[in-house]
Amino acid sequence: MTPDDLITRVKDLIPDAACLVDKGHAVAEIPLAKLADAFKILKADEQLDFDFFMDVTAVDWQARKPRFDVVYHLYSVKHNHRLRIKVKVDEGQPVPTATGLWHIADWMEREVWDLYGIKFAGHPNLKRILLYEEFKGHPLRKDYPYDKRQPLEPETWPVRESQVKMAEGEKIHRP
Repeated sequence: MTPDDLITRVKDLIPDAACLVDKGHAVAEIPLAKLADAFKILKADEQLDFDFFMDVTAVDWQARKPRFDVVYHLYSVKHNHRLRIKVKVDEGQPVPTATGLWHIADWMEREVWDLYGIKFAGHPNLKRILLYEEFKGHPLRKDYPYDKRQPLEPETWPVRESQVKMAEGEKIHRP
């Protein structure tokens, strides 16, 4: 299916979607209120069959309202086509989770929460994944100060005997 055919099909199934082809890629902008239903349709439709959740990320447009774009990339292994989905989200507004349809979305949504502070409603385990729990803020937001100091955690290294030997400068025998 060509990107033009793909956006025609998406538009037929999801009339509220604003679809276009951008640099040869099919893109659909879907209202937040329709996102959960759109995911179900995109996965279940036999002509689309988006069975592979490739990625989710966000873009911070600090001066714009709504502030964020949450961007999804879906792929169909069977049909070899892909779709980019954009959803506009205001600060503090939760996005429905995709983990019920694609389990791999779990860690990716946690990453978006960790780095941008966008919450995913219904997520089974929404907690930090890259940064430690005491970290203050979300570092990929445009308003995050680049020189912000974070609370220090107690040193936990070394934890194994071999690491103690490395710290003391003793050579480790490697067969």
